[in-house]
Amino acid sequence: MTPAKTLVVVGHGMVGHRLVEAMRGRDTAGTWRIVVFGAETRPAYDRVALSSYFEGVGADELSLVGPEVHADELVELRLGEQVEQVDTEARVVHTDLGASVGYDALVLATGSYPFVPPVPGHDLRGCFVYRTLDDLDAIKAAAAEAVDRDGAGRRSGVVVGGGLLGLEAARALRLLGLSPQVVEIAPRLMPVQVDEGGGALLCRLVSELGVAVRTGVSVQRIEPGPRGRGLVAALSDGVELDADMVVFSAGIRPEDGLARRLGLPVGERGGVLVNEHCRTAEDRIYAIGECAAISTDGSTGRAGRTYGLVAPGYAMAEVVADRLLGGSATITEVDLDTSTKLKLLGVDVASFGDAHATTDGALEVVVNDPVAGTYQKLVVSDDASTLLGGVLVGDASRYATLRPLVGSALPADPVAMIAPGGVEVGADALPDSAQVCSCNAVTKGALRQAIAGGAHDVPALKGCTRAGTSCGSCVPMLKTLLASEGVEVSKALCEHFSHSRAELFEIVASAGVRTFSELIERHGTGRGCDICKPAVASILASLGSGHIHDGEQATLQDTNDHFLANLQRNGTYSVVPRIPGGEVTPEGLIAIGEVARDFGLYTKITGGQRIDMFGARVEQLPAIWRRLVDAGFESGHAYGKALRTVKSCVGTDWCRYGVQDSVSLAVALELRYRGLRSPHKLKSGVSGCARECAEARSKDFGVIATETGWNLYVGGNGGFSPRHAELLASDLDTETLVRTIDRFLMFYIRTADRLQRTAPWIEALEGGLVHLRHVIMDDSLGICADLDAAMAKHVSGYFDEWRGVLEDPAKLARFTSFVNAPGTPDPTIEFVDRRGQRVPVGHDRGSQPVLIAGPSLEAAR
Repeated sequence: MTPAKTLVVVGHGMVGHRLVEAMRGRDTAGTWRIVVFGAETRPAYDRVALSSYFEGVGADELSLVGPEVHADELVELRLGEQVEQVDTEARVVHTDLGASVGYDALVLATGSYPFVPPVPGHDLRGCFVYRTLDDLDAIKAAAAEAVDRDGAGRRSGVVVGGGLLGLEAARALRLLGLSPQVVEIAPRLMPVQVDEGGGALLCRLVSELGVAVRTGVSVQRIEPGPRGRGLVAALSDGVELDADMVVFSAGIRPEDGLARRLGLPVGERGGVLVNEHCRTAEDRIYAIGECAAISTDGSTGRAGRTYGLVAPGYAMAEVVADRLLGGSATITEVDLDTSTKLKLLGVDVASFGDAHATTDGALEVVVNDPVAGTYQKLVVSDDASTLLGGVLVGDASRYATLRPLVGSALPADPVAMIAPGGVEVGADALPDSAQVCSCNAVTKGALRQAIAGGAHDVPALKGCTRAGTSCGSCVPMLKTLLASEGVEVSKALCEHFSHSRAELFEIVASAGVRTFSELIERHGTGRGCDICKPAVASILASLGSGHIHDGEQATLQDTNDHFLANLQRNGTYSVVPRIPGGEVTPEGLIAIGEVARDFGLYTKITGGQRIDMFGARVEQLPAIWRRLVDAGFESGHAYGKALRTVKSCVGTDWCRYGVQDSVSLAVALELRYRGLRSPHKLKSGVSGCARECAEARSKDFGVIATETGWNLYVGGNGGFSPRHAELLASDLDTETLVRTIDRFLMFYIRTADRLQRTAPWIEALEGGLVHLRHVIMDDSLGICADLDAAMAKHVSGYFDEWRGVLEDPAKLARFTSFVNAPGTPDPTIEFVDRRGQRVPVGHDRGSQPVLIAGPSLEAAR
């Protein structure tokens, strides 16, 4: 049937596309034909994730438009074509390509454009804005040109604006090999979202990550650099910053030019004025997203407000779709939620509700911990009974629970709700009216209805309510709600696999799967995510599928495995060679000392009886490994979910209390299980007597000597929830001990969940420790032969991962700080001296040395 009406949408950004989705999802009768004009040549893409473009995410992956849209006969996308004029009497739009299209309804979704301060030189070569993929391509090309021109010299970029996009732009410049300098005219970073206290901490944390921050100043002019190389940004305080490029990210302005040409009323600060129906002064013309200045009081007075976030835009799109299809929806203040949660340069930041305490009588409850690097603030009503808003910096884990409580009664003391170790607020504390997903305006009540209707896992809730499909910050709350409603939460690894980790392990092992692509094609959906990719990579490594950097596996690894070293807070890495059982020769100590000295590394003895060397840059790692490998060392796997150490006391060799040779056993166990990949890290200890100097009972598996053999303890750990290991078997001979540990480890690797330590794994086993004993000692499941064979395969197939890199030129090529400047050191990494060793710049901010009496104070500094 030919559609009776035509809807023209001007603009194909995130909000414009959301309108198309809403119309097609609801218009089951096909009464509307939709024609979309987009100024860009690309279809709608995810601007929220724009910076991931510099991390290898392609334009296709950012696209919001699936094949179903292109195949939809009722949707016509006309990209690279702009509407120039509108004949409102004839109801016809005219484009810059000479086309004319009639409409029954017209929706302006033209978005915004980046604001560039009109300073002299803002249009010089090397000046950019940070808004579209085309902008990012231009920035990337300029960064590569700067690298080619300056070689290994220090390159920098100035970012004008310290808001959300400004800090994203700074991160992008750093990924491209430039040292970013952020200039913000306000007295703090992110002035719209965070308060003075949160801004101060954010500035400190960002500075420690190598980003120079200048607040309270503005750029006065931009000039060509000396001899025509680069640019110079002159600031209002007289400082001049040298830069290879300047990126303007100083806010946005509504793209309301078409509306102005039509004579439609606009707001005092721009944006076409609309009422609570998103309708303009022309009955058949609507406006949504960043170009709309909306008033929720039933008028289109000039006090309308624009919103630069995606959630209010989505709410407007839903309202217009409802109105066009005969509904009566209106925009409310709740729909116009400006809450934000994101990670900026690795720092968690969240803001919600009345974050700046503008409500009359509002009180502010603040827990500021500069040592831990966290700032938590709640804004409450004058009687401290209602939550009004909040700011979270450094740790935003409480955001999913706190944001939906805005406007509701506080379920506990506000200090306890944000203090470390305080009250954990669950889903039961939220009223049904609480908006759990602000991006898509989904309430707890709507989610409960969906659960009652059969949506019994997170993917199902996403599918029927759209909750969690935008920024994803509410997904933890979806899981909590499912549990609170009595639903047995699916053990699916993630939305791409319906199987648990244990089930995937069996699939990979039995079917001989050797790549992630093969596994997801045969047993999953989509492209995968940062949950399933590292988990599958661990499974493949556990089953002996070669070096973790071989082929596709290299792309699956998390941050530490990616470079076979532990990432530190200043962007450098630590190197930990294996020292089995803590036993090391004088020659080995000298070799480690010479490496640390020659590469300027900070050295420290670890709790696992090893030596950790800090401060290595990415491009230095292979050279450091070469020296260590030549000296007889190998990777200590401090970076991996694998065996870390087997700690030992000196045993019968030296100790007069020792009853067994603990060192020899510890060395043998560590060499046997080295490189064994597992769901989480593994630690062990061997004590030569009951005095327990090796702290074996705080390990995942620990051994304590007896007069007649060995006692084996399992399921211990330190950390946030320390736990003593439990006795599994006593007075074992060495052969039986090793066989039992073999089976314990392989059964754990085979059946545990992702990132599950041995202690909670044993607790989760039906029958607990008793069941475990039956399985690995009595062979109650008949799998002990398989477990023995799996361990034998691991032992015979072991190889050193560091040596594997050193012997493969393709793997070596990965170890560069910047992909477009191989061999170039990261210029943002700086050190200062402390107690005769190098530590990162900014190490002492927010902390104080321990004060112990007179002369010790200076030494502590």
